[in-house]
Amino acid sequence: MHFGKTFAALLLGAASAAAINSASHAADAVSAESPAAFNWSGIYVGFGGGVGAVKHGLEISGAPFSLPDVGGGGVFGEVTVGYDYMLSERVLIGAFADARFGNIGLSMEQGGDEAKITNNYGFDVGARAGYLLTPTTLGYVLGGYSWQHIDADLPGAPAGFDLDSDRDGYVLGLGVETAIAANWTLKSEYRYANYGTEPFIGVGGLDAETSTHTFSIGANYRLGAHNGGSASFSAPAYSWTGFYVGGALGAGAIADEIHIGGGEFNGFGGDGIFGELSVGYDHEFNDTWVAGIQIGGRYSGMTTVLQEDPSGSYKGKADYGFDVLARVGTKLNESTLAYVLGGYSRQHVKEEMSGGGLTDSFDWSVDGFSVGGGLETAVSSNVAVNLEYRYSKFEGQDYGSGGVYETVPVFHTVRVGAKYKFN
Repeated sequence: MHFGKTFAALLLGAASAAAINSASHAADAVSAESPAAFNWSGIYVGFGGGVGAVKHGLEISGAPFSLPDVGGGGVFGEVTVGYDYMLSERVLIGAFADARFGNIGLSMEQGGDEAKITNNYGFDVGARAGYLLTPTTLGYVLGGYSWQHIDADLPGAPAGFDLDSDRDGYVLGLGVETAIAANWTLKSEYRYANYGTEPFIGVGGLDAETSTHTFSIGANYRLGAHNGGSASFSAPAYSWTGFYVGGALGAGAIADEIHIGGGEFNGFGGDGIFGELSVGYDHEFNDTWVAGIQIGGRYSGMTTVLQEDPSGSYKGKADYGFDVLARVGTKLNESTLAYVLGGYSRQHVKEEMSGGGLTDSFDWSVDGFSVGGGLETAVSSNVAVNLEYRYSKFEGQDYGSGGVYETVPVFHTVRVGAKYKFN
């Protein structure tokens, strides 16, 4: 599973290219200078890619059990076209249309055969509203309509028997977009889409509530952006060097891998929200590069439910954990940093199950790693805000089965945070 590593490499590559383009205009610290002329109004086209997870809540008619949370992860690419209009010096509204293609889904492999259920292509049409955090960096929220085609590749299915399905629903999200050149911007974006409850891949008596969590980075080319006038407000004076304390709120998707004998199921889903506190130190090495280290602790409501009915239940909650991470970033403009991160993570999991008049619980902790990245923007001389994605994978838990059965926790998480820097 290399989704997070792929994203991190993509982000750092894009950030490095932007840094080379703008290095001659950067300073050791952000200064309160006249912002570059940049016109956010107008048409744009773009492309990007990202990672994500899907969750299917399965309900089987007449069955004495349910499978509320199954799902998996994957990657995707997208192309976009949109239009923005500045209502005032700092407030923007716009509309967009995106088309995507990828392999986000779940799979099962046994005896050389592999079954897959994949979100392979779809599109979103929606509106967004944004606020200029600085003259060259925009924070925004979005919402609209989402359509998704789900492809089922099931060995042994009768010839000509089509199990594919089309789903429509809504999408909500937020993002950060920053200018990196005369007409180019770089954005990072989180979206949650929900497609309601419908028959699952065309199978009668099997319904599923399907939802996705995705995070992407992308580049937009804005027609006429260099023809704009300077804003009357300036980017704040900010030094990237110093100690900081921070907090964040986020959402996460679970995409656990299950190993059973010689087979593999990817996997069990679930989602939830979490809060996080962190401390860290950054150092600005030259006109372009920043590196640092941070320690963070989180408490989460991310939960997987595999059965919940009168005959019994199972719930697993990834409740608390911590991370020790290093990061390296490059300044895209006078106030915004693009960065990648990676390091050690530890997660505690609590499981509760019941059935047949018995109740049992398990508590266990596992070590693992996290990789990811994001965009961070200074909004005052001491405060910066960021939007960040992480892919986390942990050691397997075999419940004393000797490796016959093993659960490997995998998380996709996105957080919106703020940091106060002592500099």
